Amino acid sequence: MKVDSTLVLTSLVKRYGSTVAVDGINLTIPSGSYCCLLGPSGCGKTSTLRMIAGHELASDGQILLGGKYITHSAAADRGTAMMFQSYALFPHLSVLDNVAFSWKMRGKPMPERHARAKELLALVAMTPYLARLPSELSGGQQQRVALARALMTEPRVLLLDEPLSALDPFLRVQMRAELKRWQQELGFTFVHVTHSQEEAMALADQVVVMNNGRIEQTGSPREVFNAPHSEFVARFMGAHNVIASSGGPIAVRSDRMQLQRRAQADARTAAVKAVEYQGTYVQVSLAPLGEAADVQWTATVADADFDASPLQPGETVYVSWLPGAAHALAA
Repeated sequence: MKVDSTLVLTSLVKRYGSTVAVDGINLTIPSGSYCCLLGPSGCGKTSTLRMIAGHELASDGQILLGGKYITHSAAADRGTAMMFQSYALFPHLSVLDNVAFSWKMRGKPMPERHARAKELLALVAMTPYLARLPSELSGGQQQRVALARALMTEPRVLLLDEPLSALDPFLRVQMRAELKRWQQELGFTFVHVTHSQEEAMALADQVVVMNNGRIEQTGSPREVFNAPHSEFVARFMGAHNVIASSGGPIAVRSDRMQLQRRAQADARTAAVKAVEYQGTYVQVSLAPLGEAADVQWTATVADADFDASPLQPGETVYVSWLPGAAHALAA
């Protein structure tokens, strides 16, 4: 029978002196889902994670896990486990003993704790490295050991604090696919803090965009990306242009921007500022005429279409989009 790992945050607040890091957020994370808390530095996402873990005390509000209030519970009694950005492996212990350490602290006999540790190391494909020290492992291998060690505590919720940030780009892509696979196989809740939109889009069932200690928007990756509620979400998620209109600000995805050399009805005029080749597409930076000097739009053009009619910086173009491509934002 599956254990309920639904996580509910109610009016959750974290203050550091006069600074409000988390400002009364309300959030429900369904049992068995992969949730990414996404936002810029200082938005409150890590403070939220640490309050869930019990590493920070909530200034106000409640945390409910599986129907039980854990707001004031000790970290070890919450049913959560934290996987840190630095991995924090014990340098003097072997891979096997690093993973088995929490059961050693519980007084479990060595054969029992080693047997379970070996099962978890097999899950993360680290069986050949049982006797190695952390210093003898690559960054990706250390991450796998850290994950196995967190799972050894038998959590209902695994908390991940920017776990991929220390990895090179190729390994980061490989490891996020592994994280998603492990979460689906294990079946319990993952809560993952990141500032990477790409990472959140690839991993999450639920994306929570945070800004200045508050939740700006929550939903599936497709919902948040295709229908941002605010200018902040549209800009932070990227690939959107925020455009002033008589009815209020609208967002238009960069791949929906149509560029023409001839004037078109209802088209906006813009100057080409820069052209960047990105492989399958070309990114064209635009300065719309009649707008403030700091306003910039971006259009992505398929490489074949661009090659058929290449643009150069300094050229004037006419920018349009289909009516259905514009999404209204909160003023």
